Amino acid sequence: MRILAIESSAVTASVAILTDDTLTAEYTINYKKTHSQTLLPMIDEICDMTDVKPDEFDVVAVSTGPGSFTGLRIGVATGKGIALATGIKMAAVPTLDAMAMNMYGTGKLICAVMDARRQHLYNNIFFFDENNRLCRCREQSLDSYDQLAAELNGLNRDVIFVGDGINAAREYFDKYLTCKYEYAPAHMTTQRAGSVAMLAMQMAAENKLVDADDVKPDYLRPSQAEREFAQKKEPK
Repeated sequence: MRILAIESSAVTASVAILTDDTLTAEYTINYKKTHSQTLLPMIDEICDMTDVKPDEFDVVAVSTGPGSFTGLRIGVATGKGIALATGIKMAAVPTLDAMAMNMYGTGKLICAVMDARRQHLYNNIFFFDENNRLCRCREQSLDSYDQLAAELNGLNRDVIFVGDGINAAREYFDKYLTCKYEYAPAHMTTQRAGSVAMLAMQMAAENKLVDADDVKPDYLRPSQAEREFAQKKEPK
């Protein structure tokens, strides 16, 4: 099976090709350029370098969120365009799950965090079971720094943090966390399309692939425009 994976939920733009059990190619840029500038040229380049044509993929996997509204829309639209043009199935991979896969095999709790601004984090907590399968402790959520810190302190387990939320919340965590914790190093903390591809492979084995029309971003909260519209409708 050959999978094309796309990750665009934050500043990082990443694309990968997974061929059976081999990560054939991965191209990641963590720099301030729009994903509309980077994703298609990156896909073209890894396809060219690996002699793969778009219609030779079996699955297109996309990171579906949470994350940047614009980034998610671009990534999902790009993946859906390729899938619709080639008639292949898609894997809708939750962003936080894919981030946790960067910590494959650890015995610690994994707390995946993405900066949601205003001292809030998109987050979820994971662990690997005895068969090294990624498991969620709960559903993903949007929490304040103090809410997440209180939850982790209550669990009283060793925790490793992964994600760009580390930089935003590090000062708060260092002050208020009482559980044992550490931060993932730079090469493991950013979003990676390779991890999206690995989860897509599992989803394919579990018959969880979907049609392109059924793939939508999961923003986890309303957009700014939706919030402003709701405020205008509230009675004064």
